[in-house]
Amino acid sequence: MKDLFEVTGKVVHVSGGSRGIGKAIALGLAEAGARVVVSARTEEALKATGLDYERCDVTDPDAVERTVAAIVARHGRLDVLFNVAGINFRHAAEAFPMDKFDEIMNVNIRGNFLMARASGRVMVEQRAGKIVNIASLHTHQSLAGVVAYGTSKGAIGSMTRALAVEWAPYNVQVNALGPGFIVTDLNAKLWEDPTMRGWVESRTPAGRLGQPRDLVGAAIFLSSAASDFMTGQVLYVDGGFNAGSLWPLKIPR
Repeated sequence: MKDLFEVTGKVVHVSGGSRGIGKAIALGLAEAGARVVVSARTEEALKATGLDYERCDVTDPDAVERTVAAIVARHGRLDVLFNVAGINFRHAAEAFPMDKFDEIMNVNIRGNFLMARASGRVMVEQRAGKIVNIASLHTHQSLAGVVAYGTSKGAIGSMTRALAVEWAPYNVQVNALGPGFIVTDLNAKLWEDPTMRGWVESRTPAGRLGQPRDLVGAAIFLSSAASDFMTGQVLYVDGGFNAGSLWPLKIPR
């Protein structure tokens, strides 16, 4: 039974693995015995992970192809891709700057597809592999002020299902991990606001914000043989946010 969740020796690429959720997943998988390569645009942040790395801008098709080829050349195969690279920008929809809209679509949809396509090509040839996209609470529902990000994460859900169907005959599973509200270096100041923090804690049945480390268990599951018959799914790790809300009334016991 223990072998079901074994990731020792698996070659795992975490795109967008230099910080936040991507870094936590990368370090967690490395701790579990996987051979992890992280990629991102900033070399300094990549070096700080202490892991094997490739510098890559996911919006550059040539850079994506070079990155995947370098990983396969160095390790002989590619077992798992975590497609984490993504950006966000909050602004009212009626005045949303189109340059920001295009930038978000370019990274979150086009960039993730380019990486999935290059990695999927290798996995189809291997007749084995796993791709894990990063979805969001916005894949399932909407919050105000992030229309472009929400649109991109809705597309990630659709892309996950489409690739899952297309590559299932080649023993390639494509799923998505859907984080809830997770505290990272980039958004820590947001959660210092007691109104924001109080809203999330009251709205989340688990009663707290998530930490990047909370995603590691699900990441190991989606990387392992335990998920071999699971494809085209979004697995939410959100403290119950999508499941519903607690009543403000006292429940008789």
